[in-house]
Amino acid sequence: MTGEAITEAMVPMHDRSNGLGGGFAGYGIYPEYRDLYALHLFFEDRASRKECESFLKEYFEIVQAEIIPTRTVPSITDRPLIWRYFVAPLASVLAGLQLDEKELVARIVMKINAQAGGTYVFSSGKNMGTFKAVGYPEDVGRFYRLDEYEGYSWTAHGRYPTNTPGWWGGAHPFTLLDYSVVHNGEISSYDANRRNIEMYGYKCTLQTDTEVITYVLDYLIRVQGLSLTEAAGVIAAPFWSTIERETDSETRRRQEYLRKVFSGLLITGPFSIVFGFEGGLMALNDRLKLRSMVVAQKADRVFIASEEAAIRVMAPEAEDVWAPAGGEPVIVRVKEGAY
Repeated sequence: MTGEAITEAMVPMHDRSNGLGGGFAGYGIYPEYRDLYALHLFFEDRASRKECESFLKEYFEIVQAEIIPTRTVPSITDRPLIWRYFVAPLASVLAGLQLDEKELVARIVMKINAQAGGTYVFSSGKNMGTFKAVGYPEDVGRFYRLDEYEGYSWTAHGRYPTNTPGWWGGAHPFTLLDYSVVHNGEISSYDANRRNIEMYGYKCTLQTDTEVITYVLDYLIRVQGLSLTEAAGVIAAPFWSTIERETDSETRRRQEYLRKVFSGLLITGPFSIVFGFEGGLMALNDRLKLRSMVVAQKADRVFIASEEAAIRVMAPEAEDVWAPAGGEPVIVRVKEGAY
């Protein structure tokens, strides 16, 4: 699918945002560099770019470096320098630090975003990329020429910031490695979640609560090895009263374990998220379902949106339209052999 369809799907969602942030994530968009990490970066100026490139060369072989293509859109202003680097971790560095390549990339992203002034890594996965800016999402899609990309999965978001600034790095999706998150709502447990996750080396630097969701999911799935369902059972954990009523003893034991061991990563407040990863998506509401979410299917495609109107733009004949229950994940994976 090209990025044109999802860009157009954001048009009826226009009033859900206020022009202070729009963005997209596409999976499968870099098949010619599928084995390399695609780093998308914002730079304040040329000096920041040159300094960052020198730093990257200490850890990676840079196979390709280029400006991300854009087109002029009058409503997109104050743009930074926007570059992408296709890189491979140096074997000598991995051996010296005794790290796997994903952990190295994650650490470098955190280091740049926390310490390199005027430079932000806003995408760092393989064969995927995030594109975001200050603007309405349909304008951001046209700005980045998403109609020229093809991918097997896309996510999109229009931001309406209420208590954090609207800036290029603060637009959704938020990503780390191949994980990406778009989020509606507000995290009332943000400070507790942030303090907890930063104990494990993550740094929240992008001035919005959504960032912490991405890091929590990375920690639970990549570092701790939980399944998607188990990770959902941590961030949108059942109430203790619900667990007590669980009749299957093994399920009850597992739910109790997750709530006790990862109690600091329970996310409270109204939220609906779409979590992208290599080969699929997961949609999740908070356990009280305080934010809207609709799921539909058409042939071999699945659609998830805040409102059915967006789905109807992409698939007017979509079927099986339904709203997921609070706290119950909807997990979609590409068919074996399709990707």
